[in-house]
Amino acid sequence: MGDIAERITRKNGDLSVTLPLTISAQEGLIAQTEFFDKQVASKNISNYYVIENGEFAYNKSYSNGYPFGAIKRLDNYNNGVLSVLYIIFKPKDIYSQFLVSYFDSNYWHSEVASIAVEGARNHGLLNISSNDFFDIKLNIPKSLEEQTQIGNFFKQLDDTIANHQRELEKYQKIKLAYLEKMFV
Repeated sequence: MGDIAERITRKNGDLSVTLPLTISAQEGLIAQTEFFDKQVASKNISNYYVIENGEFAYNKSYSNGYPFGAIKRLDNYNNGVLSVLYIIFKPKDIYSQFLVSYFDSNYWHSEVASIAVEGARNHGLLNISSNDFFDIKLNIPKSLEEQTQIGNFFKQLDDTIANHQRELEKYQKIKLAYLEKMFV
Protein backbone atom coordinates (compact mmCIF):
# COMPACT_ATOMS: atom_id res chain seq x y z
CA MET A 1 0.00 0.00 0.00
CA GLY A 2 2.80 2.39 0.84
CA ASP A 3 4.13 2.04 -2.71
CA ILE A 4 0.92 3.36 -4.27
CA ALA A 5 -0.33 5.75 -1.59
CA GLU A 6 0.96 8.58 0.57
CA ARG A 7 -0.43 9.09 4.06
CA ILE A 8 -2.08 12.46 4.74
CA THR A 9 -1.90 13.92 8.25
CA ARG A 10 -2.61 17.61 7.65
CA LYS A 11 -4.45 19.11 10.59
CA ASN A 12 -7.11 21.79 10.56
CA GLY A 13 -5.19 24.02 13.00
CA ASP A 14 -6.25 27.25 11.33
CA LEU A 15 -9.89 26.09 11.16
CA SER A 16 -9.96 26.91 7.45
CA VAL A 17 -12.11 23.83 6.73
CA THR A 18 -15.47 23.71 8.49
CA LEU A 19 -17.20 20.66 6.97
CA PRO A 20 -17.08 17.57 9.23
CA LEU A 21 -17.45 14.37 7.22
CA THR A 22 -18.16 10.74 7.98
CA ILE A 23 -17.77 7.57 5.94
CA SER A 24 -20.91 5.74 4.97
CA ALA A 25 -20.16 2.33 3.51
CA GLN A 26 -23.03 2.85 1.06
CA GLU A 27 -22.78 6.60 0.36
CA GLY A 28 -19.03 7.20 0.72
CA LEU A 29 -17.65 10.33 2.35
CA ILE A 30 -20.62 12.48 3.28
CA ALA A 31 -21.27 15.55 5.41
CA GLN A 32 -22.26 14.62 8.95
CA THR A 33 -25.25 16.96 8.76
CA GLU A 34 -26.55 15.03 5.73
CA PHE A 35 -25.90 11.58 7.18
CA PHE A 36 -26.86 12.10 10.84
CA ASP A 37 -29.07 15.21 10.40
CA LYS A 38 -26.68 16.92 12.82
CA GLN A 39 -22.99 17.45 13.42
CA VAL A 40 -21.51 14.78 15.67
CA ALA A 41 -17.93 16.11 15.51
CA SER A 42 -16.65 17.96 18.53
CA LYS A 43 -17.06 21.73 18.51
CA ASN A 44 -13.30 22.20 18.20
CA ILE A 45 -12.25 20.59 14.91
CA SER A 46 -8.76 22.08 14.86
CA ASN A 47 -7.18 18.70 15.62
CA TYR A 48 -9.12 16.92 12.85
CA TYR A 49 -7.48 15.83 9.61
CA VAL A 50 -8.21 17.79 6.44
CA ILE A 51 -9.09 15.65 3.43
CA GLU A 52 -9.07 17.07 -0.09
CA ASN A 53 -11.11 16.02 -3.12
CA GLY A 54 -9.62 12.86 -4.68
CA GLU A 55 -8.03 11.62 -1.45
CA PHE A 56 -9.15 8.44 0.31
CA ALA A 57 -10.08 7.71 3.90
CA TYR A 58 -10.19 4.38 5.74
CA ASN A 59 -12.75 3.94 8.48
CA LYS A 60 -11.52 1.00 10.59
CA SER A 61 -14.97 0.57 12.11
CA TYR A 62 -17.23 -2.40 11.34
CA SER A 63 -20.26 -1.58 9.22
CA ASN A 64 -23.02 -3.91 8.02
CA GLY A 65 -21.51 -5.86 5.14
CA TYR A 66 -18.10 -4.27 5.73
CA PRO A 67 -16.44 -6.34 8.46
CA PHE A 68 -13.04 -4.70 7.91
CA GLY A 69 -14.34 -1.17 7.54
CA ALA A 70 -14.69 0.95 4.43
CA ILE A 71 -12.26 2.87 2.25
CA LYS A 72 -13.82 5.69 0.23
CA ARG A 73 -12.61 8.54 -1.97
CA LEU A 74 -13.76 12.12 -1.42
CA ASP A 75 -15.70 12.96 -4.57
CA ASN A 76 -18.63 15.19 -3.60
CA TYR A 77 -16.88 18.07 -1.80
CA ASN A 78 -13.74 20.12 -2.32
CA ASN A 79 -12.54 19.25 1.18
CA GLY A 80 -13.68 18.35 4.65
CA VAL A 81 -12.43 17.29 8.05
CA LEU A 82 -12.30 13.82 9.57
CA SER A 83 -11.53 12.47 13.00
CA VAL A 84 -7.93 11.39 13.54
CA LEU A 85 -9.29 7.84 13.94
CA TYR A 86 -9.45 7.66 10.14
CA ILE A 87 -6.45 6.89 7.94
CA ILE A 88 -6.26 9.35 5.06
CA PHE A 89 -4.14 8.86 1.95
CA LYS A 90 -3.74 10.00 -1.61
CA PRO A 91 -2.85 7.70 -4.50
CA LYS A 92 0.43 7.99 -6.34
CA ASP A 93 1.49 6.12 -9.47
CA ILE A 94 -1.91 4.42 -9.76
CA TYR A 95 -5.21 5.20 -11.47
CA SER A 96 -7.44 6.57 -8.72
CA GLN A 97 -10.71 5.21 -10.18
CA PHE A 98 -9.18 1.72 -10.13
CA LEU A 99 -8.66 2.09 -6.38
CA VAL A 100 -12.30 3.12 -5.93
CA SER A 101 -13.37 -0.17 -7.53
CA TYR A 102 -10.71 -2.19 -5.74
CA PHE A 103 -11.75 -0.92 -2.32
CA ASP A 104 -15.41 -1.57 -3.14
CA SER A 105 -14.44 -5.24 -3.46
CA ASN A 106 -13.37 -7.50 -0.62
CA TYR A 107 -9.98 -8.44 -2.12
CA TRP A 108 -8.13 -6.23 0.34
CA HIS A 109 -9.89 -7.75 3.37
CA SER A 110 -7.54 -10.71 3.77
CA GLU A 111 -4.54 -8.41 4.13
CA VAL A 112 -6.29 -6.25 6.72
CA ALA A 113 -7.44 -9.39 8.53
CA SER A 114 -3.85 -10.57 8.75
CA ILE A 115 -2.74 -7.40 10.58
CA ALA A 116 -5.83 -6.81 12.72
CA VAL A 117 -5.27 -8.01 16.25
CA GLU A 118 -7.77 -10.83 16.73
CA GLY A 119 -10.59 -9.79 19.01
CA ALA A 120 -8.98 -6.42 19.68
CA ARG A 121 -11.66 -3.87 18.91
CA ASN A 122 -11.97 -0.57 20.63
CA HIS A 123 -15.57 0.66 20.41
CA GLY A 124 -16.02 -1.28 17.15
CA LEU A 125 -12.72 -0.11 15.64
CA LEU A 126 -10.21 -2.62 14.35
CA ASN A 127 -6.88 -2.33 16.11
CA ILE A 128 -4.80 -1.50 13.02
CA SER A 129 -1.93 0.96 13.13
CA SER A 130 -1.31 3.33 10.23
CA ASN A 131 2.13 1.80 9.70
CA ASP A 132 0.64 -1.70 9.45
CA PHE A 133 -2.06 -0.44 7.10
CA PHE A 134 0.52 0.99 4.70
CA ASP A 135 2.42 -2.32 4.80
CA ILE A 136 -0.51 -4.38 3.45
CA LYS A 137 0.00 -6.05 0.09
CA LEU A 138 -2.43 -5.22 -2.69
CA ASN A 139 -2.94 -7.45 -5.70
CA ILE A 140 -3.18 -4.85 -8.45
CA PRO A 141 -2.18 -4.79 -12.10
CA LYS A 142 1.09 -2.98 -12.78
CA SER A 143 -0.10 -1.59 -16.09
CA LEU A 144 -1.72 1.84 -15.86
CA GLU A 145 -3.69 1.00 -19.00
CA GLU A 146 -5.20 -2.10 -17.37
CA GLN A 147 -5.98 -0.15 -14.18
CA THR A 148 -7.71 2.51 -16.29
CA GLN A 149 -9.80 -0.04 -18.19
CA ILE A 150 -10.89 -1.79 -15.00
CA GLY A 151 -11.61 1.43 -13.14
CA ASN A 152 -13.60 2.93 -16.02
CA PHE A 153 -15.55 -0.30 -16.57
CA PHE A 154 -16.76 -0.41 -12.97
CA LYS A 155 -17.43 3.35 -12.94
CA GLN A 156 -19.65 2.91 -15.99
CA LEU A 157 -21.49 0.05 -14.27
CA ASP A 158 -21.98 2.16 -11.13
CA ASP A 159 -23.32 5.04 -13.22
CA THR A 160 -25.72 2.71 -15.06
CA ILE A 161 -26.99 1.28 -11.77
CA ALA A 162 -27.48 4.78 -10.34
CA ASN A 163 -29.43 5.84 -13.45
CA HIS A 164 -31.69 2.79 -13.18
CA GLN A 165 -32.25 3.44 -9.47
CA ARG A 166 -33.31 7.04 -10.22
CA GLU A 167 -35.62 5.77 -12.96
CA LEU A 168 -37.13 3.20 -10.58
CA GLU A 169 -37.73 5.90 -7.97
CA LYS A 170 -39.43 8.07 -10.61
CA TYR A 171 -41.79 5.21 -11.60
CA GLN A 172 -42.53 4.44 -7.96
CA LYS A 173 -43.59 8.08 -7.45
CA ILE A 174 -45.77 7.94 -10.55
CA LYS A 175 -47.39 4.74 -9.28
CA LEU A 176 -48.12 6.35 -5.90
CA ALA A 177 -49.64 9.38 -7.61
CA TYR A 178 -51.95 7.14 -9.70
CA LEU A 179 -52.92 5.12 -6.63
CA GLU A 180 -53.81 8.29 -4.74
CA LYS A 181 -55.98 9.52 -7.63
CA MET A 182 -57.72 6.17 -8.08
CA PHE A 183 -58.38 5.40 -4.43
CA VAL A 184 -59.47 8.77 -3.03
